[in-house]
Amino acid sequence: MGIETTLDGRQDKEYCELPKETNHSRSKKSRRRQKKSATVQNLFQTCKEVFASGATGFIPPPADVERLRLVLDRMKPEDVGLNPEMPYFRPKVNKGLPKITYLHLHECEKFSIGIFCLPPSGVIPLHNHPGMTVFSKLLFGTMHIKSYDWTADVPHDPPTNLHPSQGYAVEPSRVKLAKVKVDSDFTAPCNTSILYPAAGGNMHCFTAITACAVLDVLGPPYSDPDGRHCTYYLDFPCPSLSGNGQSDAEEKKEVYAWLQEREKPDELDVVGALYRGPKLVEN
Repeated sequence: MGIETTLDGRQDKEYCELPKETNHSRSKKSRRRQKKSATVQNLFQTCKEVFASGATGFIPPPADVERLRLVLDRMKPEDVGLNPEMPYFRPKVNKGLPKITYLHLHECEKFSIGIFCLPPSGVIPLHNHPGMTVFSKLLFGTMHIKSYDWTADVPHDPPTNLHPSQGYAVEPSRVKLAKVKVDSDFTAPCNTSILYPAAGGNMHCFTAITACAVLDVLGPPYSDPDGRHCTYYLDFPCPSLSGNGQSDAEEKKEVYAWLQEREKPDELDVVGALYRGPKLVEN
C-alpha cells in the first residue's frame, strides 16, 4: 500500500516520536480556541441584548431578530465543540427510540441556550412554546421538521370521525384546529428557523433522519410558575375544509390538522450532559 511504501527505509525513530510542538503551532491552536470562544461569547452577548426586555409574549424588534439570526446562521459545529462522531450521535442498536442528549450552555429568566444532540431516528415529539420566541439552528445533519400554528379564522365543525392514536382516545371537545406551517426536510448548512408566540410554527416536532445537532435559543425559557409549561400533542390529519371562502387553488396550499393535548410521551428520553465546548462568560 502507498503508506507502507512511503515508510520503507525510514528510521523508526522518525515515526515513533511525536513531533515537538513549536511556538508557531501553539500560537495557531490558541488563536483557534480564542476564535471559537469569541463566537460563543458573541452569541451569549447578543441574546442578552436582544432579550433584555424579555417576558412572556415578548417578541424582539425585527432588527434584533435579524441580528441574532445572523449570529446563529454563521455558527458551525466546531464552534461549540461538536462533531457527528461523538457518542451522543451513535445509532441505537436495539428497538425503540434513541436517547436524546441536551447540552446546557446558559439559562436565566430572560433566555436559555442549549444544544439537542439526536442520533439517527431520534424524535422530539410535537410540543409548544407558550409566549416564547425561539431560534433553532441546525448545526449538522438532516432533520424533518413539522410545525403548526393555531387557526381561528377558518370556519369548521368539531371532528366526528377521528380514530384513536398511540393509545389515546379521541375527545372531540378537546381537539383544536391548527394549520401546518412547515413539513419539510432540512439539511445543514441552512438558515436558522424562528418561531413566535402565535406564528412561525409555534408547535413543532423534530425527527432526525441522520445524526443531528440543534442549537436552541428560547426567549424566555419554559417556566411553570410563569405559565410557560411545555405541552405535548397528538395530531390527526384533517381533510381540506370547505365553506371557508377560499378558491380551490388557495385551499390546496393550506393543510390542517386536529391537535389534542397528551401527557409527556413515555418513550421520550432526554438526558443532560456536560457541555465541553468553549466556555461563555456570564458577565
